[in-house]
Amino acid sequence: MDRRRIQGSLLTGGTESTVRGVCNRTDSPLEGSILVAPSLEAGLYDAIVAASAVVCSSGGRTGHMQSICRGRGIPVLRIDHDDLADLAGEVTLHLDSESITIGPALSAHAPEAGTEAPSLQNLGSACAVIADLRDIDTINACGPGAAQVESFFIREEFLCLAAGLSPLDAFGGGPTDVTGYGKAVADRLCMFVDALLPSQRIVLRMLDLRSDHAASVTERAPITIEPNPELGLHGARWLLGSAAYRDALHAVLGALHDQLGDAARRVHLSVPFLTDAEEFTQVMDHLQLPEEVPVAAFIETPAAVHAAEALCAAGASELFLGTKDLAQFYLAADRNNHLVAESYQTRHPAVLDGLDRVITAARTAGTPVRVFALHADLKHYLDRLPTPDGYMMCTAELERMILQSR
Repeated sequence: MDRRRIQGSLLTGGTESTVRGVCNRTDSPLEGSILVAPSLEAGLYDAIVAASAVVCSSGGRTGHMQSICRGRGIPVLRIDHDDLADLAGEVTLHLDSESITIGPALSAHAPEAGTEAPSLQNLGSACAVIADLRDIDTINACGPGAAQVESFFIREEFLCLAAGLSPLDAFGGGPTDVTGYGKAVADRLCMFVDALLPSQRIVLRMLDLRSDHAASVTERAPITIEPNPELGLHGARWLLGSAAYRDALHAVLGALHDQLGDAARRVHLSVPFLTDAEEFTQVMDHLQLPEEVPVAAFIETPAAVHAAEALCAAGASELFLGTKDLAQFYLAADRNNHLVAESYQTRHPAVLDGLDRVITAARTAGTPVRVFALHADLKHYLDRLPTPDGYMMCTAELERMILQSR
């Protein structure tokens, strides 16, 4: 039998050196399969999380759906588009050689010896970036080291994907739809809080649904077609124009208080895709949140880097540094475009300078600051950056560090 080997580029790794499975070319979940798709879209969420690996022909290492895969330890291999058509039946993904072979496996490859990695203690007050409830259970089942994970960070749009919610459809309906959405989000968050250890909390990054992503999870609401959604109407810009989201968020907080009482304080909020402190203040004025609700600022644009000191002064409860988007905007290199992968560098001196500026400003102001890091970048950051309050990492990478610490 001709066992053709197709060379690719590994976008996210896994826990094994090889992964075998049957190809799934549909959007229906098939447990343990190898999902084959031209690109990773939100509509494939169920199929992605059921897969043991994903093969695609576009996208970068830090795209949103790739980040879900990294968090779950699901390898993603990118190959040429013309090669996708050849993938059928049983295939084997080889993580060490970043390739895939077609046909039943003849033998397994022995795992390669790893290099010495930073320890759990290097992470400070660690934050796990999660996609759904299962990720909290995964971390907290790791033993005593899980207590070093002080917080779990989730994007509201990922929560919607896991819960089957369509936010823009709800916001386009009447008050009952808006309240229903808010209660559904609160119900999900209550399950998250129940799974926490006593010292842990949840940070919800408020809805940041770009128009291209919104189109795949919306059935009724009109979606504006934007020429460049990454730089379009999303994040804080969108929040400022949505009264329905403000009402939904109030419904979330009200339901959390009714169901959890004082434990509702374990749910914090963060404002996404900010430009400056004035925008943060406008969002706070627009949302009209209770004073006791902590609201953090998510820094992922160069402009927000230069506004770090002012954001602290404006009342941000803490700063989260979104390295993936920050690198993209500093270097004008789309993190989802493999054609510019060599230009997208999370260790670029300009990116490191931006991280340094924010950490220094936050520490001077006495505002907690946390930095997202890929495991591959962690030692580089530890050697070159001031010490933040903690590092943020995806679930699978953080789980491995906790288990290694035992």
